[in-house]
Amino acid sequence: MFIDVPSHILFEDDFILIINKPAGLMVEPDRNGHPNLLNQAKRYLKASLPSSEDVYAQHIHRLDRPVSGIVLFAKQRSVLKNLSEQFAERKVKKLYQALTDKAPAKPDGTLEHWHRKEKKKAILYEHEIPFSEKVALSYSVTRLTGNRFLWNIELQTGKYHQIRAQLAQIGCPILGDILYGSTTPYPENTIALNAWKLSFRHPVTDVEINIENKIEL
Repeated sequence: MFIDVPSHILFEDDFILIINKPAGLMVEPDRNGHPNLLNQAKRYLKASLPSSEDVYAQHIHRLDRPVSGIVLFAKQRSVLKNLSEQFAERKVKKLYQALTDKAPAKPDGTLEHWHRKEKKKAILYEHEIPFSEKVALSYSVTRLTGNRFLWNIELQTGKYHQIRAQLAQIGCPILGDILYGSTTPYPENTIALNAWKLSFRHPVTDVEINIENKIEL
């Protein structure tokens, strides 16, 4: 999948670039050579530079290939540490929306589990086990139609497949997420999960940046 990068840009200045990634596109290169957002962002930036000048772009976080939403890039190495530390110290606010065809027992609350990546899947446990890490998210759910439920989710941690695994763990797999138990037909390489809001401090000005991009799932 190749995109017209300028039409997906949500914010850009001399230091950072924020792009809305469509579902089905990988964020970074993989061993199979799939198209990815990082290389496409670099090509976009290179087009405005002198041929002798090297381009720099580095994503600060990732979204799974089937997930759509906001991705933040550093355009200069000098700001990479600041942005990475904001994520590591959980100073960044990350909001998601998801669709399921089942409702949780409670319409809002917090999910907490112990998370461990096993091969290419997240496995969750109710109690701590070796090499596991505690994960948490808060949510509220509203009914859209008879069997469609919209989740508003705030991540408190950010681990591999966390949202996908935690919703599946309580019997509410995300639409299209076959890996975690969904049986609902959905477009190939996409699931009904969108990273729609990102809030952080600008690495140079320290001004709070709030980026929003809701879409219809």
